[in-house]
Amino acid sequence: MPVRVVVVGGGVLGTMHAREAVRRGHEVLQIEREAEARGASVRNFGLVWVSGRADGAEIETAQRARELWAEVPGISFRPHGSLTVCRTEEELAVAKEAAARPDAAERGFQVLDAEQTRERNPALRGELQGALWCARDAIVEPREVLPALRLELEKSGRYQFLGGREVRTVDSGEITDDHHETHAADVVFLCTGAWHGGLIRELTEDLPVRRVRLQMMQTEPLDVPLTTAVADADSFRYYPAYQGQSVDALEPQATIAQEHAMQLLMVQRTHGGLTIGDTHEYAEPFNFDVQSDPYDYLARTVEDILGRPMPKVVRRWAGVYSQATSDEIVVRREVAKNVHLVTGPGGRGMTMSPAIAELSFEEIDR
Repeated sequence: MPVRVVVVGGGVLGTMHAREAVRRGHEVLQIEREAEARGASVRNFGLVWVSGRADGAEIETAQRARELWAEVPGISFRPHGSLTVCRTEEELAVAKEAAARPDAAERGFQVLDAEQTRERNPALRGELQGALWCARDAIVEPREVLPALRLELEKSGRYQFLGGREVRTVDSGEITDDHHETHAADVVFLCTGAWHGGLIRELTEDLPVRRVRLQMMQTEPLDVPLTTAVADADSFRYYPAYQGQSVDALEPQATIAQEHAMQLLMVQRTHGGLTIGDTHEYAEPFNFDVQSDPYDYLARTVEDILGRPMPKVVRRWAGVYSQATSDEIVVRREVAKNVHLVTGPGGRGMTMSPAIAELSFEEIDR
């Protein structure tokens, strides 16, 4: 039976909840405190990153999300896969161990030698031993996805977006915003990202979440196509699927990479520029500025892998996302009658949002 759904939060998690509600025939109002979402949803790589997920619910959710992303109309979805580049024999051993997993085929894992790696992505001209190819990984455009999704939702005639509104109260049956307007709501989803204060703190305490800050950068266009997403072997250290004896045998990270919990991820945007990152900072209060040393390290790593100078950096930025500190993929809490808080997907948010939204509705429909 159709109901009135209000989604608070204009990021990818909130917008995917709005989309799922429209798909199920509901009337939807989405409220965002900024004129446009400006948080982690538009400050990420746009990676639909299936390959390194933990066994069980996490990989199942990522695989389902990958299917759902491919069905979203009006967006630039590129099923280009990823290459995790190995520059030492020890790194290549991790790739071989991953490709020997019982579920390697489902994850799209295949070990490539140096020649095969360059055939897959000719832009990688630096010295390398090979790579782990992950066919299930994909790319979307984070700064374009949200407007495109909203445009598609508006075609239903059952969707409205209100930007520049901050929700003040949430009661059974209605919510009020800072324009002193009241909105009817049968069901409310609070998808407020890294905003853990204000109304969220009033509704619930001791959420198992933390905020994580990261730094990234964007370059001028690279004059050749980067035909896949690219990671360096430091990413093996941070994803559960790769944990094992081979990871334990890796040489320690470079000091700067270790200090900033760094891995190289690199994606080419549709305009040709490269999005490059990233770092991780966990201790609040976060710095308000960005640090140059991590960028310099990432630039050297990119140049080693490309075997050429990196294009000029034109943008640098920091972002903050909400990450669950429990074993949950995402933190779901009914904080009032028919009011559901959904937060804490962490770096999985862009990848898993479509499936997280689907599961949210399945839970309340039970």
